[in-house]
Amino acid sequence: MKKIILLLLLVLYSGFMLSRENPMGSLNPGVGKNIVDVHVHIAGLGYGESGCFINEEMQNNIRFPFYMWAMGVTENELKNQGDQVLVRKLSEQIAQSETIKQAVILAMDGYVDQDGTLNRKETQIFVPNDYVASQTALYDNLLFGASVNPNRKDALLRLQQVKEKGALLIKWIPSIMNIDPSNPAYIPFYQMMAKLNIPLLTHTGMEKSFANARDELADPVRLKLPLEQGVTVIAAHIATTGENEGQDNFERILPMIRKYPNLYVDISSLTQLNKLGYLARSLKEEGIKEKMIYGSDWPLQFFPLISPWYHINHITIKDAYVIGGIKNQWDRDVALKTAFGVSDEVFLRTRLLLKER
Repeated sequence: MKKIILLLLLVLYSGFMLSRENPMGSLNPGVGKNIVDVHVHIAGLGYGESGCFINEEMQNNIRFPFYMWAMGVTENELKNQGDQVLVRKLSEQIAQSETIKQAVILAMDGYVDQDGTLNRKETQIFVPNDYVASQTALYDNLLFGASVNPNRKDALLRLQQVKEKGALLIKWIPSIMNIDPSNPAYIPFYQMMAKLNIPLLTHTGMEKSFANARDELADPVRLKLPLEQGVTVIAAHIATTGENEGQDNFERILPMIRKYPNLYVDISSLTQLNKLGYLARSLKEEGIKEKMIYGSDWPLQFFPLISPWYHINHITIKDAYVIGGIKNQWDRDVALKTAFGVSDEVFLRTRLLLKER
């Protein structure tokens, strides 16, 4: 028993020393500071004339103060310095990372009714394209990810406009935006996306980050229509969690990944407490690793939502200890996924797919 305790203390001490001398150590994937994070959120309350807003229901939700804390800002800072202070802090944190070169900052269109009208009451979060485009233009390490709801009357025009402003992709969370990806009325929108060669990054699987959501709209099977129209689709989170038609969403997307060459998946959020085991399983599934790209789903990187200690059935105790000592959120996320066996090709694939700015 004493030998076991001494051995454990030695492992912990070794991890501690390694985390002090070289924070990532062997858990640095070895690709240099060249990773592009495809999945980073921002938000705002409209300060500094940002145009951002969060509806009353979401501001009154228990999640709201945790998100503010996770983003590293206070409402007083937003009032005094504008919503722009969050983007500045975000750029500074990425600059301090050993592994992340750039991050795609995501705009978020709102809940748009079928008549094309923005429903502010139902819109839980709104981050305008113009705001994200102007802010990311100020920083070399931030890239513009746009969001256009296809229910808008001028959706095609908006799509062209964001492309002209340098948008690298379109972001959807169908379950909170009133978007059914299988709606045939969106075919002209999909055809324009394919023509402009702009990918669609869309949430798949159950949505638990917001006050309410229509999870059936994030059924991965509904993505067959844009895929068949030639759109490059990135299914965020590989449809982990939730089910549709009595089948696990993850099971529903697996044959699609193998069938459609234009379907990719991001590995953001796969180390969260509510998704235990999915990353390990995904890495073992035939034909999936070749379609993975890296994303963090920042700011959802905080304890108790994520901890390396949740995964000691897949990573070593030493690795868990070292990862826990890494201060930079992105480097910690990269190290944890490296410990799982995520390859260099996955970490670098985002750059190839999005054609780095």
